[in-house]
Amino acid sequence: MPAQAANWEDRIGETSRARSGPARRPFRLTAWQAVAYLVAALVILPILTIAGTAAGGDGELWSHVLANVLPQATKNTALLLIGAGCIAAVVGTGTAWLVSAYDFRGRGVLEWALLLPLAVPTYIMAYAYLDVLSPLGPVQGVIRAMLGYDSPRDFRLPDLRSMWGAIMVFGLVLYPYVYLTTRAMFLTQAANQIEVARTLGAGPFSVFWRVVLPLARPAIAVGTSLALMEALNDVGAAQFLGVRTLTASVYTTWIIRSDLPGAAQIAIAMLIVVVALISLERWARRKQSFAAGVQRARPMQPQRLTGVKSGLAFALGALPVLIGFVGPGLYLLVEAIERIEFAGFSGALISATLNTVAYSAIATILVVALGFVLAYAARIGSGRLTTASTRLAVLGYAMPGTVLGIGILVPVAFFDRTLDATMQAWFGYSTGLLLLGSGAAMIYAYSVRFMAISAGGIEAGFSRIPLAYDHAARTLGQTATGTMLRVHLPLSKRALVAAGLLVFVDCMKELPATLLLRPLNVETLSTMLYGEAVRGTYENAAVAALIIVAIGMLPVVLLARTGRMES
Repeated sequence: MPAQAANWEDRIGETSRARSGPARRPFRLTAWQAVAYLVAALVILPILTIAGTAAGGDGELWSHVLANVLPQATKNTALLLIGAGCIAAVVGTGTAWLVSAYDFRGRGVLEWALLLPLAVPTYIMAYAYLDVLSPLGPVQGVIRAMLGYDSPRDFRLPDLRSMWGAIMVFGLVLYPYVYLTTRAMFLTQAANQIEVARTLGAGPFSVFWRVVLPLARPAIAVGTSLALMEALNDVGAAQFLGVRTLTASVYTTWIIRSDLPGAAQIAIAMLIVVVALISLERWARRKQSFAAGVQRARPMQPQRLTGVKSGLAFALGALPVLIGFVGPGLYLLVEAIERIEFAGFSGALISATLNTVAYSAIATILVVALGFVLAYAARIGSGRLTTASTRLAVLGYAMPGTVLGIGILVPVAFFDRTLDATMQAWFGYSTGLLLLGSGAAMIYAYSVRFMAISAGGIEAGFSRIPLAYDHAARTLGQTATGTMLRVHLPLSKRALVAAGLLVFVDCMKELPATLLLRPLNVETLSTMLYGEAVRGTYENAAVAALIIVAIGMLPVVLLARTGRMES
């Protein structure tokens, strides 16, 4: 009987396989896929933690947040995003069209100089202009001297600590995101479309408004959504300028009021805003195939400007650079020189610089390594689970630092407490706050937030390596790991270096996650600057701000070189 049963089972199996077609290959989990799944799980963990923490709050807490915190914070956040988004879109699109459609003296300088505001974090821009434009600052002092006033009581400019001040600061710092994406679109637009419009009698403004702008709307929307996500992540500039945004509310609710469930509930509202921005970006890309169809056409030739028109074009293009980079940069340089001459390099500044470099370097090595694994797993894997995991692993860039801080604190603190209790029970040894106290939680936050930069940059480098190289290596007996070591790693060194540089500088500039997860009595350049600015001692933070801006210029130079190579 057992033999007959086994025979019938074999026949049934053969019949079912014959009906269903060829047998499916068994699922095989490679090491690359396993790491990709692990990274995706670590990215999803903060989101699940936030949802659980928010649900753990009582009903009275929810009603208090809904009645007293969310309405004003949401209104301020919406006004800030709308205003800053409009300025970033107008300035970024206008400057991109200026340097793409016209040729004038100084155009080559503006092509890369317009990226320089990216080197200035928003909180440094706010910190610099708060001091420059204060009633006792140099700008108002010069204006009063020209008008014959002696005291700030007689004449003073409107206070920068307002919504309009925050909108101007954010818009003039974040417009390069729109400039980058829009200029790339302008450089690929076909010349015949513009020439046909001109032959039909359309003027320069009509050509731009009726032909160029509709085709560039997806790129403008993508760049604007990136700028808005950066604005949503900010906490320092909003607090400096007196604007109570959702991000600032999360920070104050958690740190000042010690209300973690309430902060998690506000973070849920922020995630809803982020989802809306991501939906906007995807909606803008729904016609990407249409926009990409003109890339093989003849590109347009810039129109030559001379005389007064050339000077006016250069002045218009240079204005955002002067306001967004040169002005605060010169102020920081002067203040830093005066501070160094007066007090030299303090021990606290040296310690903060070393901490910043150390934590950023460790996070960069980890993020680049994991980003390489994600990009390679996506290249060699074809299953839905692999694709979904690689997409989930890069969602961290869309989560503001304060949201990440809340989502990471709870599981990390639970792990620290569990490990400490276990070690005390078994070995009589206390490990204390191992992850929180060592800065590992902060590195975790950096890794989750900037994984998209690493994986995206390395994946772009992989796209330049033909798949034929993979097939040739495998036919010669190389495994997936051997192919990676002998083919992909040597050919993607430039992409690895570029991704590492971008991640390192972003880690140095990151403020919200650093404020919330740094170890006790540990200062970085960003937290040191934030603390001095909150206390009103702006001059003490000038050196730290200048170091951040100087290092932040590295990715700007990289982006400028990449843009020249592609154009």
